[in-house]
Amino acid sequence: MSQTAKKPQKKSSSGYLPIVVIIINIIIGFLFWRFVCGADKNFDELGHPLQGNFLGIIYKGGFIVPILFGIFLTMVVFSIERALTISKAKGKGSVESFLQKVKYHLSNGDIDSALKECDKQQGSVANVVNAGLHKYAEMKMDREATMEQKVLNISKEIEEATALEMPALERHLPILATIASIGTLIALLGTVIGMIRAFAALATTGSPDPAALSAGISEALINTAIGIGTSAFAIIGYNVFTGMIDKLTYGIDEMGFSISQTFAAKEK
Repeated sequence: MSQTAKKPQKKSSSGYLPIVVIIINIIIGFLFWRFVCGADKNFDELGHPLQGNFLGIIYKGGFIVPILFGIFLTMVVFSIERALTISKAKGKGSVESFLQKVKYHLSNGDIDSALKECDKQQGSVANVVNAGLHKYAEMKMDREATMEQKVLNISKEIEEATALEMPALERHLPILATIASIGTLIALLGTVIGMIRAFAALATTGSPDPAALSAGISEALINTAIGIGTSAFAIIGYNVFTGMIDKLTYGIDEMGFSISQTFAAKEK
């Protein structure tokens, strides 16, 4: 087995890491909500947010706000992590240019030059192509297996290398997908709580309490805005990263097919 199979195994990380990150982000969200948004300078003597002070208004959004802050920070952290991981998986240069160079060397029967291109490119795509090329050279020296067996062995090697690399690319994407769903739901919970408080202010005998009514409506709208914004960014991030991974997968599949077909054509 080539070095391709060994590298992904080192990428395995504890399954508790995402949980730890989420907890830390929620704590940070709470600290920001309590000590930055809830600072005394953001409120008047009666405890109402100063005119145009958004931090004070956000603080009045209630206890759901720090949870939403934590979810938003989690989305940002894993979006950055995925962007860096996928960028690293592409390698040092253009994937399209790399694949074209490998095809060119492969069509000329220059396996060594194709392998050197893999060493220069690095990344997940180069790892998979590297595994396929090593198997290509191995099957080229095999005098016992039939042509169909050789082509099948090359295809299997590429599939195995791809199966080892893909989990690293797709890791943590379910977190973004989950945030896209629960962000809105948690915001809806905050919205309902705010509306309950608003209607409670209207239900008082005599004239309604304007401050309580305003606080309830503000809580509802603030939670809605933060939750929808978080979900929207999570959906965009998930779709962008999924598209990038699909593009890499297409390049790998194309190169795998090219290696197998080139071997079948040249080594008859």
